[in-house]
Amino acid sequence: MIGNSDGIGLALTRELLRQGWTVLGVSRSDSPLRHESYRHARALVQNDAYAEKLKTLLATVTPPDLCVYCVGVGEPLDLSRMEQEAEVFEVNLVGMVKTAACVIPLMERRGVGHFIGLSSLADELVSADAPSYSASKAGFSSYLEGLALALRPKGVYVTNVRFGFVDTKMAKGDVKPFMMPVDRAVRHLLTCIDRKPFRYSAPWPMVVVVRLQHWFMRLKTLLPGRPPAR
Repeated sequence: MIGNSDGIGLALTRELLRQGWTVLGVSRSDSPLRHESYRHARALVQNDAYAEKLKTLLATVTPPDLCVYCVGVGEPLDLSRMEQEAEVFEVNLVGMVKTAACVIPLMERRGVGHFIGLSSLADELVSADAPSYSASKAGFSSYLEGLALALRPKGVYVTNVRFGFVDTKMAKGDVKPFMMPVDRAVRHLLTCIDRKPFRYSAPWPMVVVVRLQHWFMRLKTLLPGRPPAR
């Protein structure tokens, strides 16, 4: 479990432990969990040493049956501090790719395993407010779904989970339509673990809103623009 010291990752870890799973958690901060079947390590997915640290940790446990990547960041665009834009891609997209590169070969060798990544319904949007978040999630979803196609014949499942607003510290903005509580997000993830779908999007009302917004933005690009005022 990558990114599980709070929010959805923490709640899902608690539920998996309750169900009898043995869990290795990796996140940037200490975990509040104390359980005989739980082990925790601290690491930043954007650090150069992350992949090697994860490989070292994986070598000390049995090959994973399940890996869930829950890490994500997102901030409004600040044109005076654009260096933070690169970090959004490093955490949201590159960190997931590094994780997959460490975990999926172990699953492929055994012909069994399930990799779940938490993307976002924002992967369909072009955002002026947070362009790095939407773009990083678009890359996230595209890459995961490509992996799913490549790995399904080998017995390894990949699920791209696309949520709308979930009631965590990641939920920013003044308007948060159809926001889900964390426990409902966890129930959706448990469904994914059970059914292993290629793609899973929730909640459906937000899916419809995002799809309409996506087509509205595409329509705007087809309309002639106004010349700048002089």
